[in-house]
Amino acid sequence: METLEFTVATGRGSTVVDLTPNAEQFCSGKGDGLISVFVPHATAGVAIIEVGAGSDRDLMTAIDELLPAAPDRWIHEHGTPGHGRDHVLPAFISPSVTVPVVDGRIALGTWQSIVLVDTNVDNPNRSVRFTFISG
Repeated sequence: METLEFTVATGRGSTVVDLTPNAEQFCSGKGDGLISVFVPHATAGVAIIEVGAGSDRDLMTAIDELLPAAPDRWIHEHGTPGHGRDHVLPAFISPSVTVPVVDGRIALGTWQSIVLVDTNVDNPNRSVRFTFISG
């Protein structure tokens, strides 16, 4: 098993960050196995979606509709008003994904990308952990 943790600057607004280039670089030359992508946070998730064609914006719109940041909606007691939704997000978008790696290349579909999904405006930086398990 090999692991790498790094920081991603997500800023002070809701965002989707493409982690695919980082994951590809991490897996390069490693042979066959699995890559786990994990965010050790209670208010962020990892997803596999298409990016660059508007799907990332569609995802954020869907999150805003499903989990609105309305301060009076959430019981959660710390952070900016409406922060409770950020703590519910990982129940819908898991904090991890696992993807096959074949001959050092991530076996994603043609339009698939691995992304970090972050709605938490209180935390401008996120840790991401890649773990490669050789197979």
